[in-house]
Amino acid sequence: MFRPFEKISRQTLLIMVVSQVLFTLVIWQLSPGGLIPQPTHVLSALGQLLTTRLLIDNLLVSLVLTLQAMFYSIVITLIFSYLSVIPFFHSIAQFIVKCRYLTLTGLIFIFTLLTKDGSQLKLSLLVFGIVPFFTTSFLAVILRIPAQEYELCQTLGYNRWESLYEVIIVGKADQVFEMVRQNFAIAWMMITMVEGLSMSEGGIGALLIKYNKYNDLTRVLALQGLIFMIGLCFDYLLGLMRHWLFPYTKIHQK
Repeated sequence: MFRPFEKISRQTLLIMVVSQVLFTLVIWQLSPGGLIPQPTHVLSALGQLLTTRLLIDNLLVSLVLTLQAMFYSIVITLIFSYLSVIPFFHSIAQFIVKCRYLTLTGLIFIFTLLTKDGSQLKLSLLVFGIVPFFTTSFLAVILRIPAQEYELCQTLGYNRWESLYEVIIVGKADQVFEMVRQNFAIAWMMITMVEGLSMSEGGIGALLIKYNKYNDLTRVLALQGLIFMIGLCFDYLLGLMRHWLFPYTKIHQK
């Protein structure tokens, strides 16, 4: 476990991770009491929150908003990424990539003017924050495609549109799932920020701001832990879905 490039079994990895987590929790629990609540207090606060309808309702609001943003982001990204092999659309795709350097803070006012209500505002900001990074990842995948794959399509008599379909759309479908898995983390991280802009509809971000306003650090940490665990669950489920739809990806990982 302490040698570079050493491969260990899953069982050993699981034991190692569990030991590290338990060690961290013990150190945290035994540390002198101060501003940061101990893990037992955080778990107790989380248990209390899970029994309330307030948390469940706000959590569902955040999940629905995140899934909507991911759906629109996937559609927009795939359209412009697939069309990026056409010169006319290549510059548009490159502009979308460069938009990842724009900060949302300076654009909130513009999005507020362009949207009708707080729900659309939050959705637009999430999509704008996800699409540039999603497009960057997928364009990198397209650029790494070996020229031999296109030459094989030409040898088989495919025209250019058929080559686009076989090599990029079908051939890289498994990569799309992997990028969705990566970019969901970005969306889930941003959800608490955008929900703070319009708190009328609730959401887990609105709850965080509320508890943080009253310096209720115990419940803030409890919510952060819940957000972290939900993110890990979605990451695991998306990985399982990718392996189920594209079984050959398991072979590539071995």
